[in-house]
Amino acid sequence: MKNYGRTSVSEFLGDQIVFRNLLPFDSRLPGLPHLRQKLNFPENFLPRKSMPEYGAVIAEIVRAARELTLSNASIRRVIYVGDTRMNDGQAFLNICRASDWKGIAFIGADRPEPLKIDLERQNDKTIYSANRWKAIEQFEAFLAEQDFHVDESTAILFDLDKTLLGARGRNDRVIDAKRLNAAEDTLRDALGSDYNPDQFQAAYHELNQIEFHPFTADNQDYLVYICLIISSGLISLQDLTASVRAGKNSRFEDFLIYVEEKSTSLPPKVRDIHQKVFTRVQSGDPTPFKTFRYNEFKRTVEHMGHLSDTASVEEILSQEIVITEEIRRLANRWKEQGALLFGLSDKPDEATLPSQELSAQGYLPVHRVATHGIGEDNGI
Repeated sequence: MKNYGRTSVSEFLGDQIVFRNLLPFDSRLPGLPHLRQKLNFPENFLPRKSMPEYGAVIAEIVRAARELTLSNASIRRVIYVGDTRMNDGQAFLNICRASDWKGIAFIGADRPEPLKIDLERQNDKTIYSANRWKAIEQFEAFLAEQDFHVDESTAILFDLDKTLLGARGRNDRVIDAKRLNAAEDTLRDALGSDYNPDQFQAAYHELNQIEFHPFTADNQDYLVYICLIISSGLISLQDLTASVRAGKNSRFEDFLIYVEEKSTSLPPKVRDIHQKVFTRVQSGDPTPFKTFRYNEFKRTVEHMGHLSDTASVEEILSQEIVITEEIRRLANRWKEQGALLFGLSDKPDEATLPSQELSAQGYLPVHRVATHGIGEDNGI
């Protein structure tokens, strides 16, 4: 593994990125509000990454991006680079179905086992999975073997989180650690001296398990809010988990109502947070715990590129969120071949873009922050 110096996602993607709210960073491109009527989506409906409707939105945005950058070309093929077969693989398939584009996806991760490549074919769509990020170099050769050309008619879609940044199996633990630190910052501010880190850690790790995903909706905003309520003393972790297992609090919305009925017992700062979360959930906002996400943004960018260039690769990988060099190299080659490069992030805008206050202090959006590029040497 080698340090290739400092770079940023914007070096090769520019501002061609869309986050969870499906509002492209480049304001010249149409976002979900502009596409609702065309796609016949109900008001306040925000599709998540694995949903067919997400694929329809992304296809429209990518078409518009190609027309904006090269008006005499149209997309006919798509390559998707991600880190999970479930979310990224499904998003890829849905984008292909919505657009009728031919497509091939690369799903990668670093795992401590011999190199293994898996191919899954569905008509004119292929998912190429590998247990090494370095295998993306072999993936490039695979594209040539399949006569899958990379040119002006090709869109390359990159997942950002745990793919371009904090690659799964190599550097993703830093992303998770900084999110956890942000949650602790939020609870410490709300509870003051009553904050108990051991109590929070126990609740977070217990409720972050797959068993409780139907309750938390696998939504970090919901999870951290629930941990805050437990930490406030309104309900114990044991009583809550027993209630969920018994079906009494099977949905997050049920728990919100439970807290609302007892909200006068909450400490003032926690009660204020509860009211904001309650109101935002009622209005359909999937990112209701804004303070937590603002803290996540700060923790993220403050751990990008903050170490010396002379720090060891091991130290950088354990403390910084870095760019996956193998993907960056290939992205720049594809860009030279005329392909449209576009980034997709399932993180909320609040965790990826600075507030006005932070922007005034010099904070940059995550994709513009310079950090180290770490990867294996060129060549297989």
